[in-house]
Amino acid sequence: MTPETPGSLLQSESVLQPLGRSFVTAFYVVAQALKLYPMENTAVQNALEELQRVVRRIVDREGALELRQVGDFLFLNDARLRVQLSDFTAFSVVAGLLARHRVGSIEAAAEVARDEWARLIALLLQEPSNTADPFERLADRLAAAGVPHIQVSVARKWEPGRDPLESDDVSKEVAKRTYLQSVAVAKGVLTDIRLGRAVNLRRVKRAVQGIVDQVLHNETTIIGMTTLRDFDEYTFTHSVNVCIFSVVIGQKLGLTKPQLYELGLAALFHDIGKMRLPAGLINKPGDLTPDEWRLIQQHPTEGLLALFQMRGMTDVPYRPMLVAYEHHMKTDLTGYPKNKRPRTPRLFSRIVAVADGFDAATSKRSYRSLPWPPDEVVREMRDNPARGYDPLLVKAFMNVTGIYPVGTLVILDTHEMAIVVARNPDPKRVHHPIVKIITDYMGVRLAEPKVHDLSEVNPETGLPLRSIIKTTDPDKYGIRVSDYFV
Repeated sequence: MTPETPGSLLQSESVLQPLGRSFVTAFYVVAQALKLYPMENTAVQNALEELQRVVRRIVDREGALELRQVGDFLFLNDARLRVQLSDFTAFSVVAGLLARHRVGSIEAAAEVARDEWARLIALLLQEPSNTADPFERLADRLAAAGVPHIQVSVARKWEPGRDPLESDDVSKEVAKRTYLQSVAVAKGVLTDIRLGRAVNLRRVKRAVQGIVDQVLHNETTIIGMTTLRDFDEYTFTHSVNVCIFSVVIGQKLGLTKPQLYELGLAALFHDIGKMRLPAGLINKPGDLTPDEWRLIQQHPTEGLLALFQMRGMTDVPYRPMLVAYEHHMKTDLTGYPKNKRPRTPRLFSRIVAVADGFDAATSKRSYRSLPWPPDEVVREMRDNPARGYDPLLVKAFMNVTGIYPVGTLVILDTHEMAIVVARNPDPKRVHHPIVKIITDYMGVRLAEPKVHDLSEVNPETGLPLRSIIKTTDPDKYGIRVSDYFV
């Protein structure tokens, strides 16, 4: 993907502004027409035709359409729309319709039809229920109305006076809720598969959309949530963590938003085949026997079959099936399952393999009480070809996480202990992450941890104020890393 220059970004902004205002105005006109006339009335049909014409212009130019509301602001894709006096009524009405149903964004695929817009707007015009969550009710009605090419997402909280995309305590709370809801969805869907029940794919897709939105708008915060690993819920938190890390890598590679959704869905389902194996085998402490290991190696094939047989999929889940089947093959095909014919694991499979390997190695498991330090894991993935990871994708992952990934406990040359909370935004300073200092030089916990940029230097000497000596195991000191991210 060719990086955009400042000039091209300005040009894009100047084009999106009038297109965005035209879309909001056309949306408003349809809503006003539907208040007065039935769907088949000429005025309604003409208004829908104009709306669809504007939509086509946006999709033809951008490849996708997203109308997002954050606080008092409306965004078309990534451009914040500036309201003019002539647009004020239209913006106010549309924002009000979204707010009362707790809709944060509306996304339309290229194939969207004008009748789908009519159904969506008609539902937005209905009074929300007083007893049920208005967003959940709207989303369910939208799915039942046959609107396959429009997706809605729940609104994020926002504090007046702040940048609507700024990372703050509110954003952290939203990220935590997104993470925990996604774990609950993963637990539900994987349990349903184990029990042979139908899967609620609408909930799954909404969970993946929430993760993608968090990665795009607040990457550091949602990565921090992956430290909320729960040993007793490992299977489910692992699925969500692999989804997050996969989307992070995909974003770094420049994948489009629809591609990130598909990648996230595939990542969430990557270990689905384990649900068709005995639960005692998956959670067995200690070493596996040769026969048990052969059974474990069948889970990629079982995953492919589970997705193929899943009820509720409108289309054959081709890429998720490939990811489930290929994510343990390794780039040189020395992994499993074995193939008689030459093949190259697909991009999504190689991405999920990196995300899966990192999260598995840094987590407590039933057969391993001590996880690897995150920095050792990424170095091993990078430097040991026998691990079978795509080196370019490992590099892309390291560009996001840094040499010291988020959640790494480090000891500084001041003898203070600190937790890495973000990579340094300067790519030349990957060895100097942003940390949260949690103890003094005697090892005494600080009442208020201090955030510090390790690239800061002493102006007199030109040397860093603090440097990392080594990483260490948080369990050794009774430290729960996740406490410093929530």
